[in-house]
Amino acid sequence: MTQAEKGEAAAAAENGKDKERDKEREQRGAKRPIVPAAVPESLQEQIQCNFIVVIHPGSMTLRIGRATDTLPVSIPHVIARRHKQQGQLTFKDSWLLREGLNKPESPEQRQNGLKMVDQAIWSKKMSNGARRIPVSPDQVRSYNRQMRPAILDHSSGTKWTNTTHHPAYLIGEEALYVNPLDCYNVHWPIRRGQLNLHSGPGGSLTAVLADLEVIWSHAIQKYLEIPLKDLKYYRCILLIPDIYNKQHVKEVVNVILMKMGFSGIVVHQESVCATFGSGLGSACVVDVGDQKTSVCCVEDGVSHRNTRLCLAYGGSDVSRCFYWLMQRAGFPYRDCQLAKRTDCLLLQHLKETFCHLDQDLSGLQDHEFQVRHPDSPALLYQLRLGDEKLQAPMALFYPAMFGIVGQKMTSLQQRSQGDSEDPHDEHYLLATQSKQEQSAKAIADRKSMSKPGGFEGDLRGQSSGIVENLYPPEVELGTSHSDCIMGGNDSEEQLTAHMSRKTAVSHFEGKALGLDKAILHSIDCCASDDTKKKMYSSILVVGGGLMFHKAQEFLQHRILNKMPPSFRRVVENVEVITRPKDMDPRLIAWKGGAVLACLDTTQELWIYQREWQRFGVRMLRERAAFVW
Repeated sequence: MTQAEKGEAAAAAENGKDKERDKEREQRGAKRPIVPAAVPESLQEQIQCNFIVVIHPGSMTLRIGRATDTLPVSIPHVIARRHKQQGQLTFKDSWLLREGLNKPESPEQRQNGLKMVDQAIWSKKMSNGARRIPVSPDQVRSYNRQMRPAILDHSSGTKWTNTTHHPAYLIGEEALYVNPLDCYNVHWPIRRGQLNLHSGPGGSLTAVLADLEVIWSHAIQKYLEIPLKDLKYYRCILLIPDIYNKQHVKEVVNVILMKMGFSGIVVHQESVCATFGSGLGSACVVDVGDQKTSVCCVEDGVSHRNTRLCLAYGGSDVSRCFYWLMQRAGFPYRDCQLAKRTDCLLLQHLKETFCHLDQDLSGLQDHEFQVRHPDSPALLYQLRLGDEKLQAPMALFYPAMFGIVGQKMTSLQQRSQGDSEDPHDEHYLLATQSKQEQSAKAIADRKSMSKPGGFEGDLRGQSSGIVENLYPPEVELGTSHSDCIMGGNDSEEQLTAHMSRKTAVSHFEGKALGLDKAILHSIDCCASDDTKKKMYSSILVVGGGLMFHKAQEFLQHRILNKMPPSFRRVVENVEVITRPKDMDPRLIAWKGGAVLACLDTTQELWIYQREWQRFGVRMLRERAAFVW
């Protein structure tokens, strides 16, 4: 055998060994390669999806994962940061507590809300035709007050997070279980669907963006096992709320591309992604989260701007309301405090375990629950409850029961304040609108001089129609969503009408709409009757705030009862979908983001790092799949 032949044989043997090693590594579940290997074109798309990270940031939970993962990683969206100097006062963002609860009018508003709930419970018959007999809290109070806990174990089995090595920050579960006596500030970077900006420590835009960067980077390294230096090989799909703040979205995109180092990004709305995740072409998407509830009508992948509503309450408000109802019934765990994170976790758990929307479940029932706090014994409590388990989730339909006074409870899509980096935005169009109207009128006048009289009106109507199509005037509340800025040459009548509309919008935003009324309002804002019919027959409920037993039937019954009579005759069936394809409703929007990552049409939507460096926010106007 010649020397060359020997060399070839050795190379072939080495190549065979490499293949065997790769096969073994694959079977062991070794980490995926950092750079995609050269593959046939037919498989290219599939391989690339493995290099796309889908991020769905919520007020309470961060959901993050590769587009090819079956399920995302879900962690509490919270960070604890160590004090830089000894002796600093500790700052902790509240969880179940919020502004507007301790006003003088709050107790009376709560009681009025509770009366409305009791009336609604009594007025609806059970499935056997009998009326439900209300249970007074007085019947259970004396029983619950005499209950004493049984000690299950002298050690609860849960511990405070170990901070002896003084980490600069802690993320997720570790942040929730930081000892209150340790020198850590606890921050939730997103509250009620928006960046949590406030005047306290860590409440500036820079600080909140830094928190987001640290939480997301930590999750990517720890749970997805992607080293941060390799993010240049990855792209990101970011889910944002339907009612978004342009400045905040711009800053978050900047963090993802320029600070974290992703090579590209696609930004899309939660509601549209929810339709992708559930496999529906059109739906009225109702997203009940922990902090906020958003309603929006989506048709063929487009979120109708006029139909967007955001209600400033969610699952955590139901938990707090349930605690208030249990206190009225003599809640035996008397040390419970809404300011303690461990007690907030317990109350969330009790709500998820006991609450329901089944009107056939009536009468008194005995329950038990355990309290396992760090540095305390494990305790077992007995608890007797009646209607409280049904009343608490019904507060979503009668939000007066939350007792929140003087807060903006309903938000509509607002006009942005403008951005110096985006000169051709809607403000530019509005500023040039009156000039275009004047020039169109002048052209029409000139042409009418040489045309027969009858043509003048037609032409003038046509030219003004073109302008109206380009720049539709703001319509009355119901289809309106913003404070419109009027052109420079508007008459006093228009200005007065605009101010009255503005007052109507602010009055509307001050009211706390019930969930069913918000859905009806959103559908009513659709442009055509055909679209409205579509929406009534496909109401998709996502998020974790309405995961109660019989919630689907309850919501369906309320929508049927309250929808306009004209539609009741023509809509064949009102369908409320709470678990499409038997999926967890909390994961549907994330799943839709993963579906979006793998679509061929998404290739046109990517904003790359170099483009963002050069053009900035203008790329969002150019590439976003929704009207920016």
